[in-house]
Amino acid sequence: MRLYSRSQLNLRWLRTVRAAAALSLGALACAALSGSAAYAQNIAKPGAEAAPQAVPGFWDPRRRPDRPDLSRISVIRFLTETDYPPFNFTGPDGNPAGFNVDLARQLCEEIKVTCTIQMRRFETLLDAIASNRGDAIIASLAVTPQLRARVDFTDPYYRAPARFVSRRDAVMPEIRPEYLEGKKVGAVAGSAHEAYLKAMFTDAELHSYPNDDALRLALRRGEVDFIFGDAISLAFWINGTDSGECCAFSGGPFVESRYFGEGIGIAVRKGNDLLRQALNWALFRVWEKGRYTDLWLRYFSVSPF
Repeated sequence: MRLYSRSQLNLRWLRTVRAAAALSLGALACAALSGSAAYAQNIAKPGAEAAPQAVPGFWDPRRRPDRPDLSRISVIRFLTETDYPPFNFTGPDGNPAGFNVDLARQLCEEIKVTCTIQMRRFETLLDAIASNRGDAIIASLAVTPQLRARVDFTDPYYRAPARFVSRRDAVMPEIRPEYLEGKKVGAVAGSAHEAYLKAMFTDAELHSYPNDDALRLALRRGEVDFIFGDAISLAFWINGTDSGECCAFSGGPFVESRYFGEGIGIAVRKGNDLLRQALNWALFRVWEKGRYTDLWLRYFSVSPF
């Protein structure tokens, strides 16, 4: 995850944030679609023990949202992007597919409204909704103060936590700053993960790397004791053959919003409170019925949490 000044946290920053996860997640989705042996090499080996699964939830059953006047909504035109598997991709039939797409369809079923889903290049999504070419963006948009100035967001429906990874023979069930005193810890240079380590793990020996591939290779070679990064992409790497079964998560997830964002929400035009409230109501209903859990487990066989 790239870290920029507040004035630079714009659409380009969001694209960079999400690019790292796409490297590993893309391999998984393409394998599921094509059955390609080449892609399948990046997936966890058959018969490998599955990691205990944890499904994120952001809904409090004691805080049920009020049902808005859904009769005033006749259609929802969702916008999503073209290539961010497994969240968004083009299915074998040429139609939109992925976690975000299936979630959008479930929301429309709850609201009982006609739903369309149009795929566009990521960098065009905000302009498209501003010019009324769509009603809602469901494309793994990270909620930031800068984007809040341009669009309104629903409640978060998932987060991208940060986690530590170590070699399997050095796994720690819990990680605190004092536990890593003198330890070599790697992170991608210029990332929010590196910034977090500099601020919170001041007694660790920080090593910076130009990209995720170099970072993970350093851990495999034993150049560092731990690496710290995006938990979603790390979960797929750990459980795929690219890791050589070298490594595992140490400690739990870190979700500080100052560094790792407020979560991922659905964007609507500024002031469209009716649609925002309808989507929040439908998100709660989908979660309450267990459909969100089923959807998450369908797309994420390994847990980043």
